[in-house]
Amino acid sequence: MVAASLPAGSEVITTPLTFCATVNAILHAGLTPVLADVDPLTQNIDPAAIEAAITPRTRAILPVHFAGRACDMERIMAIARRHDLVVIEDCAHAIETEYRGKKAGTFGDFGCFSFYVTKNVVTGEGGMILGRDEALVARTKMLALHGMSKDAWHRFGDAGYKHYQVVECGFKYNMMDLQAAIGIHQLARVEANWIRRKEIWAQYQAAFVDLPIGLPAEPEAGTRHAHHLYTIAVTPDRCGVERDAFLDAMTAARIGVGVHYLSVPEHPYYQQRFGWQPDHWPVARDIGRRTVSLPISPKLSEADVARVIDAVRAQCR
Repeated sequence: MVAASLPAGSEVITTPLTFCATVNAILHAGLTPVLADVDPLTQNIDPAAIEAAITPRTRAILPVHFAGRACDMERIMAIARRHDLVVIEDCAHAIETEYRGKKAGTFGDFGCFSFYVTKNVVTGEGGMILGRDEALVARTKMLALHGMSKDAWHRFGDAGYKHYQVVECGFKYNMMDLQAAIGIHQLARVEANWIRRKEIWAQYQAAFVDLPIGLPAEPEAGTRHAHHLYTIAVTPDRCGVERDAFLDAMTAARIGVGVHYLSVPEHPYYQQRFGWQPDHWPVARDIGRRTVSLPISPKLSEADVARVIDAVRAQCR
């Protein structure tokens, strides 16, 4: 967002069903986050809600490919073209994701990926930015290292020392070489790991079809789902157990579970700063209050998967 030179205070539309980092990045760039509710089936940002949220101050859209499912990029890009908006894709869940034959992160002006420990390529921390404009990509590289015109690789060498200039007030956002070495060797395993997660995802879908819980929608035609998360919906009126009680029971059974995510307006900081309330975005609110993420690591053995299935079935009959 900084590299795109969005004017200070400009509005950036994003989803309320995301990790806080999505919204925090907008704030750190000196911009104003505007939330647009999600589609109840895909759980991705609803293009109709984006259109309704646009004002004269809107300058960008930040869609999140939630759980590895591609957003409706055809409609989002059409909106962006009509209103002359920058599109920055949040691809933290979407290394393997495709939409109509194109990779997630290649539709907008930028695509941002995460290599955090919970992701499908792991370097401990760090990430990757894709961009379609070479000048803007060069600017992101410069901003990532203090705003210096030359990094260490280009300052030191057999030809002698090369002076650098600080041309902007940048950041210390560069990935270490050690992290890159850890990550680059995982690229060869991305496809095999995806195939294993896809198998686990399908096993869960088949095993839970008769249970009184909500299951994720099947991938849309013409897309490739990254199967980064497998999320179910647990509600007491259907399952007979509260979501948080379900989480506690699964933990007691030594099954690791998570919540992706409580909607952003549930958190006190955003309520206090912006006056946001969960009821303003009811679809994201409802998903966030009933969702549970089950284990879907490619490291799971068949016995592990069976144990997860048995534990879920024991709670929701």
